[in-house]
Amino acid sequence: MATETAPGALQQLPSTSVSDAGANYRIARFVAAVAGLLGTILALATPLLPVKETTAQLNWPQSGTFTSVEAPLISYVATELNIAIPCQAAAGLAGPQNTGKTVLLSTVPKQAPNAVDRGLLIQRANDDLVLVVRNVPVVSAPLSQVLSPACQQLSFTAHADKVAAEFVGLKQGPNAEHAGEPLRGERSGYDFRPQIVGVFTDLSGPTPPGLSFSATVDTRYSSSPTPLKMAAMILGLLSTAVALVALHVLDTADGTRHRRILPQRWWSIGGLDALVIAVLVWWHFVGANTSDDGYILTMARVSERAGYMANYYRWFGTPEAPFGWYYDLLALWAHVSTASVWMRLPTLAMALTCWWLISREVIPRLGHAVKHSRAAAWTAAGMFLAVWLPLNNGLRPEPIIALGILLTWCSVERAVSTSRLLPVAIACILGALTLFSGPTGIASIGALLVAIGPLRTILHRRYKQFGALPLLAPLLAAATVTAILIFRDQTFAGETQASLLKRAVGPSLKWFDEHIRYERLFMASPDGSVARRFAVLALVVALAVAVAMSLRKRRIPGTAAGPSRRIIGITIISFLAMMFTPTKWTHHFGVFAGLAGSLGALAAVAVTGAAMRSRRNRTVFAAVVIFVMALSFASVNGWWYVSNFGVPWSNSFPKWRWSLTTALLELSVVVLVVAAWFNFVDTDDGSPKTRIGARLARIIQSPLAIATWLLVIMEVASLTLGMISQYPAWSVGRSNLQAVTGKTCGLAEDVLVELDPDAGMLPPVSAPVAEALGAGLSESFTPNGIPADVSADPVMERPGDRSFINDDGLVTGTEAGTEGGTTAAPGINGSRARLPFNLDPARTPVLGSWRAGIQVPALLRSGWYRLPPKEERNKTPLLVVSAAGRFDPREVQVQWATDDQAASGHPGGSMSFADVGAVPAWRNLRAPLSAIPDSATQIRLVADDEDLAPQHWIALTPPRIPRLRTLQDVVGSKDPVFLDWLVGLAFPCQRPFGHQNGVVETPKWRILPDRFGAEANSPVMDKNGGGPLGIAELLLRATTVASYLKDDWFRDWGSLQRLTPYYPDAEPARLQLGTVTRSGLWNPAPMRKG
Repeated sequence: MATETAPGALQQLPSTSVSDAGANYRIARFVAAVAGLLGTILALATPLLPVKETTAQLNWPQSGTFTSVEAPLISYVATELNIAIPCQAAAGLAGPQNTGKTVLLSTVPKQAPNAVDRGLLIQRANDDLVLVVRNVPVVSAPLSQVLSPACQQLSFTAHADKVAAEFVGLKQGPNAEHAGEPLRGERSGYDFRPQIVGVFTDLSGPTPPGLSFSATVDTRYSSSPTPLKMAAMILGLLSTAVALVALHVLDTADGTRHRRILPQRWWSIGGLDALVIAVLVWWHFVGANTSDDGYILTMARVSERAGYMANYYRWFGTPEAPFGWYYDLLALWAHVSTASVWMRLPTLAMALTCWWLISREVIPRLGHAVKHSRAAAWTAAGMFLAVWLPLNNGLRPEPIIALGILLTWCSVERAVSTSRLLPVAIACILGALTLFSGPTGIASIGALLVAIGPLRTILHRRYKQFGALPLLAPLLAAATVTAILIFRDQTFAGETQASLLKRAVGPSLKWFDEHIRYERLFMASPDGSVARRFAVLALVVALAVAVAMSLRKRRIPGTAAGPSRRIIGITIISFLAMMFTPTKWTHHFGVFAGLAGSLGALAAVAVTGAAMRSRRNRTVFAAVVIFVMALSFASVNGWWYVSNFGVPWSNSFPKWRWSLTTALLELSVVVLVVAAWFNFVDTDDGSPKTRIGARLARIIQSPLAIATWLLVIMEVASLTLGMISQYPAWSVGRSNLQAVTGKTCGLAEDVLVELDPDAGMLPPVSAPVAEALGAGLSESFTPNGIPADVSADPVMERPGDRSFINDDGLVTGTEAGTEGGTTAAPGINGSRARLPFNLDPARTPVLGSWRAGIQVPALLRSGWYRLPPKEERNKTPLLVVSAAGRFDPREVQVQWATDDQAASGHPGGSMSFADVGAVPAWRNLRAPLSAIPDSATQIRLVADDEDLAPQHWIALTPPRIPRLRTLQDVVGSKDPVFLDWLVGLAFPCQRPFGHQNGVVETPKWRILPDRFGAEANSPVMDKNGGGPLGIAELLLRATTVASYLKDDWFRDWGSLQRLTPYYPDAEPARLQLGTVTRSGLWNPAPMRKG
């Protein structure tokens, strides 16, 4: 039934005046102002409030005897060090019976490389007792004077500003500058504090009275909140929550009803949704991971015992804060399992949430043209996946940052659509959390900046009604509440010192170094792989089209101007903000995953016939997209470390019959010619007449969607094919799928270790062991025909690694124990060459073709060695020969024969070895036993060195069939292990060595990635960066253990090293612990940088 409205009825409706509204909401105004201000003040005060620090003192001797102890400090140096040694203690260094004893006391083992350069040593040098700190003598005295009655004690103190030492009771000699003055020395003007990895001595027996070593361990980050700070944080959180509730009450003064947070179709799943879900879930299992996953996982695993989230691999144990809160969540998640498939479940959830936000929140807000366009939806999905898959399938913070940017934008848009301030406050919280999720969180600043315009508009509307303070105070509290999370257990001074240290140590690239990121993007490496390059270039193309159309027509036809401009603005600001990140890696582009999907939807609408009417322009856009694909395919389909196993084109440009990059370039030229034709001839004869033609036209008009989905299909297919081609050998996909069945130890179950290579040596048929290697023919192969130094050649830097290497672009290094050397005693055949892989020189002969001076042709034909019976051969499918030198693999062969063939000197066949490893260092040549006929009973080695270049030579040991055990069996899950940061995710069952109260646990093993990864990334962990490698090399001697990857025998998977203390009898030091309350501004001493 129709009704009529009387004239003036609208004016008679009840309303509330501004003054009445202010009165009705007086309590809410008061609560919002007071609670907001209180929350802001408490949040800002949190970094300054006191904490309870766990103090640690390293005192020695600990058992009343001269017993060495291990105490490697994670900060490298103590804040203070005081030493007092009675002079008579030096008697243990005097006399002919103590010739081998030289060290009275040291903070590093004397045998360690660079021990004198980095530590403190009080040692006998000739007939003097010298105290040396960091290669600088501080004080010295003749040993005879030190043992005289006049000498009372040697004292030493070390502080950040100076070190000083004195022989108390002794005077300077008559020829000294200050004759007659006390015999003391001092060094200043530099931080001379020595690195401490323990207290070591060559002496034995009971210690004399008065001997003391006292080091104050730097435990400034081993802290927890005091009751006062805890109460302030709780009150601050509650005040902020109350302020936001009061702000919501003020928002309701507009009289409008509350809107649904989630639209009705939020949980419905369409065909495109199902496809995106399927791709993401499958990629979760077979997809490649990022380079830093092991880094982050190890940090998270160790943090619980440490008491804080330290940057485990660099920066002297400083905390990861202010960017550590996300890693703390991963640490909690790791309590269930450390398997990759479990640890990355939050990342998968973030990916699905991002897509749900793009499809349910972003696309509908961009306007009716975007909302109702299937091309926009498919382009958004393709763009999102194209960025997410290669960049965000790991543990890095980019996924949560990408999600945070979207959530912040959605909150801003809700504030605009409802004219309410609570969504702005929520956007501030989300933006701050995103900002401090990681260094790349700075990209989220754009999402906060675009909120300024809407905020001003809403505040202007509400100002006259409620005043400024009740509206601004809750927003301030929301913007600052994250400080409570960041500084919950740390102090302002500690975080400031950590930030300064990281900036000084580096890498800390400037904003004008941003070009490095793009240089890496265009390198043929995993940083600039096909997938990563296309993801970034497609994003740039979508952004350029959206900006161009917005500038030309004020807005893209059919789209909502405000939301579209804010999406574009966020993206541009984020690109600018990325310039200020301290490192310049391409995986940082993962923060754009959500924005890429949103921009893809806009770009798809911008190039439709309705928005871009010129067929020429649409064709030019298609040509640009094809050119971007061509440029992307001018790289390798490479991925990091184990993710690369078996992947097609991982080390070459993709091609199928012909080069894909060339074919795509030619296609882009053809399409550009077609665009030129359209410029002169208008052949548009209207819409297609058939249904199929219309659908085909719509598909052709979406070149960006086609390109993105082609790349997504290629990425998923290549990793899937890699898993299939590797089977039954290890691959990321196989490992993740097996983890679902309970096999969660990753690569540790497939790496096979040869602990005792001598046990697998084949017995000679007739000649003695010492003579069998050269029994057949040995021309110019001699037991000592090996250079003293066979260190591996340096590798070229990985593109973009200039932050950690020298200017020459070379990275040097080798597997420990494979660099050669000489021994004091000759081996079984008179060789003095140091053998690798725990080969015993007393049981293993060696022959080499190298000689000093002019080289001569050399030929080796060994005696025959007996093969084991067929049943035993099946247990180990490898034949191995340890070799050194620089030679072609064809120059070393194995020949086989039956007994009769061997007796007649006519072998039945031969084959070359696979040469896996760095030249000219020692490595293990490998050949499959399956290639030798079952009828063969004997084998021999043949080597031919006719190249007379001095650098061309061959050294061989006898053949062996290794006896293998899995790395999981050998290393286990209890021994502390030094996991290089590239391997952490691949070895989830190995326990990384921990640190607590400023002292590092001594590892027993080290697991490294492949040679390229190990040598290129070890500088990240070295002494210059304050990493664990700078500790391990001073405390432990590393020896490489021979190892192989099951069913992928010829792959360089990495290496396993056994770590042996230089002082095997040294025990872990007992620390004297305590607690003390520290101010938020307390700073014990500057942290030493190296």
